Amino acid sequence: MRRLSGVLMAGAILLLSALSQNALAAQQAAPQKFTLEGDLALWSVSIRPDKTADYEQVLNKVKEALTKSQAPEAKQQLAGWKVIKAAKPMPDGNIVYTHVITPVPGADYNILQVLYGTFTDPAEQKSLYDLYRGAFVGNLGISSGSVAVDLSK
Repeated sequence: MRRLSGVLMAGAILLLSALSQNALAAQQAAPQKFTLEGDLALWSVSIRPDKTADYEQVLNKVKEALTKSQAPEAKQQLAGWKVIKAAKPMPDGNIVYTHVITPVPGADYNILQVLYGTFTDPAEQKSLYDLYRGAFVGNLGISSGSVAVDLSK
């Protein structure tokens, strides 16, 4: 009886291990959704100075993707998303782009996922990825929340 329960226990452990590894693999393979909360969000990124045209090309494709999208939140995202290019480079020479966003609850702001949702040809996706990845240096910061004081009122 002890031997049978030991075999059953070992089988259960192996099964749970396999299931958890499959769940972890599925979770890692699934694209991460990038959502923002609150009344306003500021998302700053650093872009290579010689690749600003590439980054702006990617942003124009994001606009095109959201324009073509059938997702109900896409038009709201378009209406509430502006991008500012810094007038001067940072000390390292890179250029700061700040996304000024009025967040749409639950909407995905992951640039690549927005693009891939509309542009489904693998060759085009790779081209867009290469443009984006080649221009992108890193995230500088994300801040989102409620408006504490509206000085315009």
